Amino acid sequence: MESLKLIEIVGTAAFSIAGTFAAMEKKLDVFGIFIIAFITALGGGTLRDILIGELPVKWIFDPSSAIIVLLSTIAGLLFTTVIKNYHNVLLFFDSIGLGFFTVVGIQVGIDLDLHPAACIALGTITACFGGVIRDISLSNIPLIFQKEIYATTCILGGVIFFLLLKIGVPKMPVEVICLVTIVLFRLLSVRYHWQLPVIWKPVKPSS
Repeated sequence: MESLKLIEIVGTAAFSIAGTFAAMEKKLDVFGIFIIAFITALGGGTLRDILIGELPVKWIFDPSSAIIVLLSTIAGLLFTTVIKNYHNVLLFFDSIGLGFFTVVGIQVGIDLDLHPAACIALGTITACFGGVIRDISLSNIPLIFQKEIYATTCILGGVIFFLLLKIGVPKMPVEVICLVTIVLFRLLSVRYHWQLPVIWKPVKPSS
């Protein structure tokens, strides 16, 4: 459980920084930046807790998560003068958050003795839906609804997680392999433009 707590802290910090730079891309004020960082970091976990009936949600009575968000946001703001490409920083930390929070969500499902498919769903929700709320708040189409490989990375990592457990690999190495797979696959998918197929066809402009 100590390793899982560390994973959750790192994931919260990573998503906070991702939210910070997403907000700065939109030129929000300091309060707006903190709000976007907060919902990016804690939105997915909040939805997960609501789905499993864990109420009140964790951050309501445990201020440590909000403190991590605050400190991470301040750290992000301190580097605004030296970072030129906010989008690349957003991508990097968002990918880290995906990996770490997928593992957290899966473990929550395991603790509840849920089916592996439900555990993977909880991991994907925990990892992705803070970003969904962030993107909607910033008037962007959420990445999960586009052809970019996003939630797919969480599902892939979750499948690998349970396959490794089934063949007897200890849980801690499984967690590390899962989150590294998700982070690398997400970064590589962006680097090499891997995309899911689309079913719509572009409409030709009328002459």
